[in-house]
Amino acid sequence: MNTQTVIACLVFCGICVLGSQAMAADSPVPEPFRGFDDTSQYTIKYDDLTNVLKTVVVDVGRSTREKAAPSHAATGTRMKTSVKRSTINEGNRFYYETFSNNEEAQALLRGIQKSLEQVPAEVPLKFFSRDEQLAYWLNLYNVTVLNEIIKVYPKRNLKKLMAGKKSIQSKKILDVAGIPLSLDDIQYTILKNNYDSNPLILYGLYQGYIGGPNIRKRAYTGNDVWRALKNNANEFINSNRGTYSQDEKVFRVSSFYERNKAYFSDFTDDLTEHLMDYIEGDERVELRSASKLRANIDDWTVTDLGGTYRDLGASFADNNAALLNAMVGTTPADNNLDITSPGGPTMGAAVGYGSVAVTTKAQTLNRFSPELLMQLKELNIRRENRNAENARVTIEELGEVPVESGTDSEPGKKDNN
Repeated sequence: MNTQTVIACLVFCGICVLGSQAMAADSPVPEPFRGFDDTSQYTIKYDDLTNVLKTVVVDVGRSTREKAAPSHAATGTRMKTSVKRSTINEGNRFYYETFSNNEEAQALLRGIQKSLEQVPAEVPLKFFSRDEQLAYWLNLYNVTVLNEIIKVYPKRNLKKLMAGKKSIQSKKILDVAGIPLSLDDIQYTILKNNYDSNPLILYGLYQGYIGGPNIRKRAYTGNDVWRALKNNANEFINSNRGTYSQDEKVFRVSSFYERNKAYFSDFTDDLTEHLMDYIEGDERVELRSASKLRANIDDWTVTDLGGTYRDLGASFADNNAALLNAMVGTTPADNNLDITSPGGPTMGAAVGYGSVAVTTKAQTLNRFSPELLMQLKELNIRRENRNAENARVTIEELGEVPVESGTDSEPGKKDNN
């Protein structure tokens, strides 16, 4: 085989690889995950996940955009921990420390993930509204991320885990309704296509590192999902880890946006327009006047409470989680959004809770309402009767709720009725 032939083969193979990647990015939503019923009153319960989050998530409050004080070497050593002073005290924290080497607590969280994976196999998602399905996918995505990070904790820098060549994002680590799915499949195929690339969705996808959107103290629900996403967007955009003015010409934004360019058709113009919907203070004026966006803000530090910060030779009880000293709730006083007292501290008893408390609070539950369970029972009776009459039955004969058009509560959606 001559050199030209070899080169031609390599070029052809390269085109095939690129073509397959493009096809994967644009692949249609799998059939079990299509269709909505926006007249549906059925809901999915997440009491178990909420109980865990209430226990082990620490709300650190809105960013003040102040930099943390410089770190100093502790007594007895010349070494000190390197941190990004502009972002280190931002972003809610998950108490990964209580899951480290704790099989009981780990099994609890894995059980919640497996239970969520089984939902579409028990009840077709088309039974539920758009908002209910969105809450489902966000909760499944986030609990999966938590479980994957727990596997490698106390790993401090999550860049390779979440964005490297061997990142968990593209691995088929989920089995939903018999279909292998990756986190990328949820984010770039199901959510992107089903919700018209709405960038608000990005703020519901917890990444595990400080430079990403917040993890909340309760699970998403269909009733509050868009309000919760707006709250997360507001918090992230008005923080140093989300946006930061460099000078009058250049406005810096999180590299998280760069990694999610697929949600912005014209990256600079669409992202600027999106940010202007939420940005406040001096940064709003600076964003409007800047001629260039630079997506180079990042902080890959895991969002733990300080368990990955080594006490280097110190003989004193230094506080390696100073962010716990001053906490203000980021969630408005709304009973539908958060169970903490209005305006009060949200740390609660998160720190110090062990696996016993976590498992006590996260009871096993049936995820479906009594009304839906009754309908499923009736469908099962019909199926058995038809089996008796015809000796066979098809999916179409199960009497599924038809998909009907309804009014979307998603921002930007119009009622076409």
